[in-house]
Amino acid sequence: MRIHFIAIGGAAMHNLALALHNNGHTVTGSDDEIFEPSKSRLQKAGLLPEKEGWFPEKITNDIDVVILGMHAHPDNPELLQAQKLNIPVYSYPEFIARQSINKKRVVIGGSHGKSTTTSMILHVLKSLNKKFDYLVGAQIEGFDTMVKLSDAPLIILEGDEYLSSPIDRRPKFLWYKPHVAVLTGVAWDHINVFPTFEEYTEQFKKFVQTVEPNGVVNYYKNDDVLAEICQPKTNPDIRYQPYDTHPYEIIGNKTYLLRNDDGSKMPLQIFGDHNLQNLQAAYFVCKELEISDDDFYQSIQSFKGAAKRLEKVGEHNNTVVFKDFAHSPSKLQATIEAVKQQYPERKLIAVIELHTYSSLNKDFLPQYAGTLQNADEKIVYFNPHTIELKRLPNISETDIKNGFSDNSINIFKTSEAIQNKLKNMDYNNSVVLFMSSGNYGGMNVEEFTKEFILKI
Repeated sequence: MRIHFIAIGGAAMHNLALALHNNGHTVTGSDDEIFEPSKSRLQKAGLLPEKEGWFPEKITNDIDVVILGMHAHPDNPELLQAQKLNIPVYSYPEFIARQSINKKRVVIGGSHGKSTTTSMILHVLKSLNKKFDYLVGAQIEGFDTMVKLSDAPLIILEGDEYLSSPIDRRPKFLWYKPHVAVLTGVAWDHINVFPTFEEYTEQFKKFVQTVEPNGVVNYYKNDDVLAEICQPKTNPDIRYQPYDTHPYEIIGNKTYLLRNDDGSKMPLQIFGDHNLQNLQAAYFVCKELEISDDDFYQSIQSFKGAAKRLEKVGEHNNTVVFKDFAHSPSKLQATIEAVKQQYPERKLIAVIELHTYSSLNKDFLPQYAGTLQNADEKIVYFNPHTIELKRLPNISETDIKNGFSDNSINIFKTSEAIQNKLKNMDYNNSVVLFMSSGNYGGMNVEEFTKEFILKI
């Protein structure tokens, strides 16, 4: 096929473009801004647009399919031209769903832990040389792209509750219709799309209704919303499998898994209650896929985590630095608690960037109350220009401190100011935790860590 991407630079979009290009399709695309690593990866494959911008003349009758990304707008000139020529226009989840119609579908949903749980399952399947396709929201060691489509009979999908496209307001995960599903938890997010908690939770109720007859939903049993949703009265044609935190021990800053079957210990590369919950969910999915306990436990020991999910940036003497994609209240709290539990004797320095629509919304900030209480040093950065781009009202330092219910927070508005603060801190016997879905105004965390924190 000849396939054109509108907004090819997105994380999922450019990975899908690469996957289809690798499958032999003719792929073109446009975008008005493309950042790294999308830019370099598209360039290497020969898919980087010659110029940034939208060019309706690119949309011609010989295009078979247009895939529309969320970064575009409903009045995008290329989209309007495709509609004028009656070329099929799909969101990427709709396209994935159409490619998966004859496969066994595993979908991992929830407000947090989706990428990590999906990555764990992919890691186990790859370790065992299983044949499968996938879509995941993070880069994983050993996988060239975040998307794969082939003739495999199985597909593992990270199910996002955000909108499918600018002209399709349905959550992405409603397209996939799983045979095996996971729900990791529900914590209000995406206030720009779901302005109330009730509207947000309604999407997960709809998701359960999409599970195929005789399918199974694995859900975290200590989540009150899921406990209500995941009952036979919701959908009597499917099974509901509750799961908890997988048993483990911490010995000398190292986490050891306790096997479900015989209680034997085995070292893990990951840590934290939230990750052991994700691991237990992955365990139940693998059982549904007829993976033996021995194979699962042997494979999971080498799982190092998905990119930017409690990813170790560096370690030197008695200082260690992690970065995490955490940005929502539940993710911040879970990540901070995990690090404090793993390194109880060390000072925890938490460096947070408010970058998403929800986190920069004054009305949503109270959701962060108490999330930083386990950090010893609390640093929050936000860029007023980002607020302008999102067309939100300004927020003040007082708004942030009130929202977090914490007057001990140090707040910075420029990348230079936060870097100056970090350059002059004492990192002896410390854990530094960078948490952001952005980049702190262009700061390279890896380079900064090496030069100023670990001083290697």
